[in-house]
Amino acid sequence: MKNTLLLPNWFKKLGWFILLPSTITGLAITFINYEIKSLKFSVYAFIDNDFSGNNYFSIVKNNITDEIVALLFLIGAMLVAFSKEKKEDEFIASLRLSSLLWAICINYLLLFIAIVFVYGFPFINVMIYNMFTVLIIFIIRFNYILYRNSKVLRDEK
Repeated sequence: MKNTLLLPNWFKKLGWFILLPSTITGLAITFINYEIKSLKFSVYAFIDNDFSGNNYFSIVKNNITDEIVALLFLIGAMLVAFSKEKKEDEFIASLRLSSLLWAICINYLLLFIAIVFVYGFPFINVMIYNMFTVLIIFIIRFNYILYRNSKVLRDEK
């Protein structure tokens, strides 16, 4: 089965090279408020909420550590998720589809739980994490099933 939407296999290595450090840095940003001091810039914002109210289409001072890390995470995760395997066959295509279905279902189940049980400002944090969970769950499930099946095949030989 030829799928032209997938990237060549070598992008997967590049994706892991980007994804792992950005995940670690993202966790540091989340849990210990890590930021690189030299990354404070004047940036263009469609909307910014400061203490005086909303500013539309303006230049604001912002530390862009979290934006850079989020973009790197997304790029790395998409390269990992959407790169071909060395042996891309119909089983892999089926596994991709079922993993994507699982990821979407679990993502929306988590969102449903958050809507029911999380209120106020913490809900914004949940929504931020929710942007990344589809890719995370997809990558974890796809690679786990791939690993499990390769182990079963080795045991049968």
